[in-house]
Amino acid sequence: MTVDPRTPCVVGVAARTWHPGDVGTGGAPEPLDMWEEVARAAAADATRPGLLEGLESLQVVFCQTWQYDDAVSRLADRLGAAPAHRHYSGIGGTTTQQLVDATAERMLAGELDLALITSAEALATQRAYKKRGERFPYSFAPTERRPFPWESPPDPVEVAHEVFQAWLTFSIFDNARRAHRGVGLEEYRAAMGRMLAPMTDVAAANPNAWFGVRRGAREITEPSVDNRMVGYPYTKYMVAVMDVDMAAALVVATHARADALGVPAEQRVYLRGWSGANDPVLVAEHPDLGRSPAMEGAGSAALEAAGAGIDDVAHLDLYSCFPSSLHFAADALGIAPTDARGLTVTGGLAYHGGPASGYLTHSIAAMVERLRRDPGALGLVSGVGMHMTKHVFGVYSTEPGRLVPPPDAAPAERVPVVAAHDGPATAAAYSVVHERDGRASRAVLVCDLPGGARTYATTTDAAVCRRGEEEELVGARVRLEPSDVDGAFGPVTVNRATLRG
Repeated sequence: MTVDPRTPCVVGVAARTWHPGDVGTGGAPEPLDMWEEVARAAAADATRPGLLEGLESLQVVFCQTWQYDDAVSRLADRLGAAPAHRHYSGIGGTTTQQLVDATAERMLAGELDLALITSAEALATQRAYKKRGERFPYSFAPTERRPFPWESPPDPVEVAHEVFQAWLTFSIFDNARRAHRGVGLEEYRAAMGRMLAPMTDVAAANPNAWFGVRRGAREITEPSVDNRMVGYPYTKYMVAVMDVDMAAALVVATHARADALGVPAEQRVYLRGWSGANDPVLVAEHPDLGRSPAMEGAGSAALEAAGAGIDDVAHLDLYSCFPSSLHFAADALGIAPTDARGLTVTGGLAYHGGPASGYLTHSIAAMVERLRRDPGALGLVSGVGMHMTKHVFGVYSTEPGRLVPPPDAAPAERVPVVAAHDGPATAAAYSVVHERDGRASRAVLVCDLPGGARTYATTTDAAVCRRGEEEELVGARVRLEPSDVDGAFGPVTVNRATLRG
């Protein structure tokens, strides 16, 4: 076929992990050094180390480790590049694919031909320094402290009920999914173990994985001294690990620029389709707490753009911050959570490691390497941002195709959420929060109210917490009573829940 010269393709990738055993007490270098190293490695992977000087776009994924005065310009200086387009991103697990998508649109529009996207975190090293009471000597400090770039400010109703930890919100979604499917609690947890165990096999074979350890299904799901329950049904071995030292980079070029640079055909992996969509921001706003309409729409649109169905895809890397993101993606794509193709080419965020907003840089880099070894095959990556709010899919192949930007996604439907309710309600979803000593301390509920609205509630009743881990609590009738308390950020109104029967 004749290839449109503006077709975007990934021509170079690189990823590196600074394992604690390899770097000693000094830890990883600062992010600026990490960005430079993987950028140069990605250019070398493209077989053209000198291409960095000709970059027209340089994009850096938001770094939680350290805020430089001007991260992109500092990196450009290091690389000897003078790109006209410079971008420092926002946050979220969809970020890198969104940057690839935006780059593709600019390339198709004739606005640029060569771009580099990179991410890095040294959060494990930073944590070690803090533990020793020391401060890492980062360079180029900003002149003033910058606020964290929340896309949506924390909602007062969720803050009041302490519904802001991701392990809590994603476990709430999984409990809703289980109840909707009518699966028993222990049966569901066992199935999660069978879904996650093969991912540890992938991580064990990946030299860049933070945890190169194979674990059995039961070892993953059963609480132990080393694997405490975090938020039912999630144990420590089931949740993303963000405090890692990792960096990755992608070089993206148009087909014509790749030709001009002399990049070998076998190094090129083409973007074949992409799409993104959003679910509601608040957990309780989701009309169906057990599935994601936005995932379903975005996954279908990305595959349609690629001219493929899910059965045509050979390799997957589904965003795996928590089991519910895998469950929702598998449901959206119409595959089993134990699909024989496997759900990851990296090992996933719990085992490969999830470096803040940068995991998809590693996911895409690993997918590019996998597709180079399997010419003509299709690979699909997905990303999830915030509390199951943002979703993105990208389809890749060594074979180019006709690439058309996707249409805008339809806005999400929302359930109204109220701050307080005095009276009867029904538990729509829940999780049981555990402390670091393994003790169940409270249950957090999303409640359906008469009239169609929802609210949150909490209880420290040990019997309710125990019931939530031994028998189905979704559908239980509860009574809510609002009370004013001193919360983490000041006085708040909290709904206290008691079982009605």
